[in-house]
Amino acid sequence: MEREVTFGAPPGLPGVLTLPATAAPVPAVVLVHGSGPGDRDETVGANAPFRDLAAGLSARGIAVLRYDKRTKVVPLSFIGRAFTVDDEVVLDAVAAVAFLRTQAGVDPSRIVVAGHSLGGILAPRIAGRDASVAGIVLMAGATRRSLPDMIVAQLDYLGSLPGADTTALAAQRVALGAAVQRVRALTPADAATTTPIAGAPASYWLDLAAYDVVAATRALAIPILVLQGGRDYQVPPGDVDDWLCAVGPRPGLTAKRYPALNHLLIAGEGPSSPAEYGTPGTVDANLMDDLADWVKALPARR
Repeated sequence: MEREVTFGAPPGLPGVLTLPATAAPVPAVVLVHGSGPGDRDETVGANAPFRDLAAGLSARGIAVLRYDKRTKVVPLSFIGRAFTVDDEVVLDAVAAVAFLRTQAGVDPSRIVVAGHSLGGILAPRIAGRDASVAGIVLMAGATRRSLPDMIVAQLDYLGSLPGADTTALAAQRVALGAAVQRVRALTPADAATTTPIAGAPASYWLDLAAYDVVAATRALAIPILVLQGGRDYQVPPGDVDDWLCAVGPRPGLTAKRYPALNHLLIAGEGPSSPAEYGTPGTVDANLMDDLADWVKALPARR
């Protein structure tokens, strides 16, 4: 069953709450987007991973809330002002958790934040803002690298692929390198500057630079699930190793790897590339089984 909903600060974010066909209260998952002005399905090329997750998890007995990101709903409201990752992602995700707690058919003691890419990086911060969250899931988001460094690494990877337009990529690399140097040179005195650097104001980059994802993760006492594709070039598998090593051993932390999956959690073959996102696919069924089993096994959070 799907229900159109609106929640959050004005003008409100439109979304869809997908519920299993049962009268009993069920655990629920809030899906949190990656970078950019994502829609409720997190559409990338010919694929819609959040729509897949909503359908797959609800068929497995779990409610799912997905919604249009604020940067998609009111993009002009971000122009010419200093904003942070809280304004772009975190505050709306916290509002989504609070909204879910009020919905009939949802068990308010078993609400999970499942972030993809940037949403996964920020999942520990989101859970830190709401003590009712029962667990978090980092889907292709277990990394300590900065967002600018990740983008540079992606360009380097794309330049290594057979048939790559190395001239065009080299030009992008030079332009992006200059922007990265400007980001690295920012200080708190620049926080009010609204001129975009690589698409975002200084306040945004300073907020991300001040965010210690490892410390935020260690501060949590709730279960954590990490899901990582082996063919993900945007958040490579090695980033998970680094993240796990930095976090260190802790109870309730589970990491699962899927060798054939790309950044969108869809199976493929050979080196992954942006062209792959133009081919229709669906989120891997084994991953959805693992995610559903983990969510349903969570203890209630009071």
